Amino acid sequence: MEIISTVAGLREAVANARKDGKRIGLVPTMGALHDGHMSLVTKAKSDCEFVVVSVFVNPTQFNNPDDLRTYPRTVDADCARLEAAGVDVAFVPTVEEIYPEPDTRVFDLGPVAEVMEGAMRPGHFNGVAQIVSKLFAMVEPDKAYFGEKDYQQIAVIRRMATLEGFDIDIVDCPIKREADGLAMSSRNVRLSADQRAIAPQIHKELADSLDLVGKLEPGEVAAKVTERINAVPGMEVEYYQIVDAETLQPAADWSRPTVGCVTVWMGDVRLIDNIKYKAVAQA
Repeated sequence: MEIISTVAGLREAVANARKDGKRIGLVPTMGALHDGHMSLVTKAKSDCEFVVVSVFVNPTQFNNPDDLRTYPRTVDADCARLEAAGVDVAFVPTVEEIYPEPDTRVFDLGPVAEVMEGAMRPGHFNGVAQIVSKLFAMVEPDKAYFGEKDYQQIAVIRRMATLEGFDIDIVDCPIKREADGLAMSSRNVRLSADQRAIAPQIHKELADSLDLVGKLEPGEVAAKVTERINAVPGMEVEYYQIVDAETLQPAADWSRPTVGCVTVWMGDVRLIDNIKYKAVAQA
């Protein structure tokens, strides 16, 4: 595996692979890799002959300076793990390499970026669009892989790709969970032992809500899930919304596939998760 820190070096490595007729897969990450990330790598390797994984904590998508400061950084361990997995290139640039000058682009990301995370974290998705568009332009991959834990982010990236004219297959991969149901996240390492013990309650309440589909309206289910999670000492729901799986706008009924997206604060750690609800026939 090559560890490359420059855009020029990355472009050269990818160009050589493409000359050899290899399909290029890209897995963008912010490092602190866990089994969820590695499941994306496994999928990329099954689809493509040449896999690039970026390890870069992107400052433009953090609207909270403390979150940027405390975000886990484990580059050496990440690279060792990627090499063991058979990745071809780990792209580990500096901020100056990615942003030699400020990126002032503002993307018209539309309604999918205005709700939930977009409402709670102003500027976050524009920063995501900035870095992912840069990586797409640098690598020009055939396929790019993203985890469904960041469900809304995938919709935003698809919108950005359409706006920018990228002909890239964006592959969304299932959430990877710990044995007790907690969605894998780089932020999980910041949980105390007591917090980690109760954190699986988030997924439990989401899973239990599947039984309420068709019995209550989406807004009522969202309110009940919020109430149940908030009843767990040490947890505070920032939002739980049940939205149309495609448009990400609030769901009025169950006639179309929907997704429930939640953000929960545990102390100063912000965790996200989601669950898919199937459409049911309306009476």
